[in-house]
Amino acid sequence: MARGFSEFKYMTFDVVGTLIDFEGGITTCLAGIAAEAGVSIDGEEALAFYRQARYMPHASLFPDDLVRVYRVIAPRLGLPAEEKYGVRLRDSASVWQSFPDSAAALADLAKSHRLIAMTNARRWALDHFEKQLGSPFFATFTADDTGTEKPDPAFFQKVFDFVASQGDSKDDIVHVAQSQYHDIGISRALGMTNCWIERRHAQKGFGGTIEPERFTAPDYHFTSMAALAAAVRESLKERT
Repeated sequence: MARGFSEFKYMTFDVVGTLIDFEGGITTCLAGIAAEAGVSIDGEEALAFYRQARYMPHASLFPDDLVRVYRVIAPRLGLPAEEKYGVRLRDSASVWQSFPDSAAALADLAKSHRLIAMTNARRWALDHFEKQLGSPFFATFTADDTGTEKPDPAFFQKVFDFVASQGDSKDDIVHVAQSQYHDIGISRALGMTNCWIERRHAQKGFGGTIEPERFTAPDYHFTSMAALAAAVRESLKERT
């Protein structure tokens, strides 16, 4: 049986896909380019092409890698292949929107827990995402800070080391994320308590996120950040 949320001091969060709607951001940008070119695209197909291209060998850090990704997927989508459109896709990260419930839920959760961002995105992108989210984080870790990307255990170790510097341990953390591949599976392997936010619960497939080799049953499972925040509030009531 999972421990109550009140027993944890920290919540670590995946950002892109859990708090920020990167799929909507990518498909909106691609649809705009398509409209200018006089063609139409299927959003789910575009995400499937994106997923395949993103995880090719020699990929660079996200979202800078979107320039290369665009060059790969543009011919498959019937889009113009000029470099400027790849740059436009990359730069669109600065205006990607948070999910409607993200900021309010984080503000609520920050009342009871120390929130830590753990993102494979680069620092410049997180700076924009944080503004969307209301700057709720106690600490933040990006691919620039860790020199690696999840699901590399080394990324998580950087966070464990930080928490240890505060006098705490990974046992004081709930890791919250939507990606089974990048977060839920590895957090379980590392002995963390985890919470799966199943953002695509009403959609088939994995969208822009790589499919895991196997499904990992999480300690907690919600389909929205709002539901997580409500469950934490209830847990705190039970404690008192």
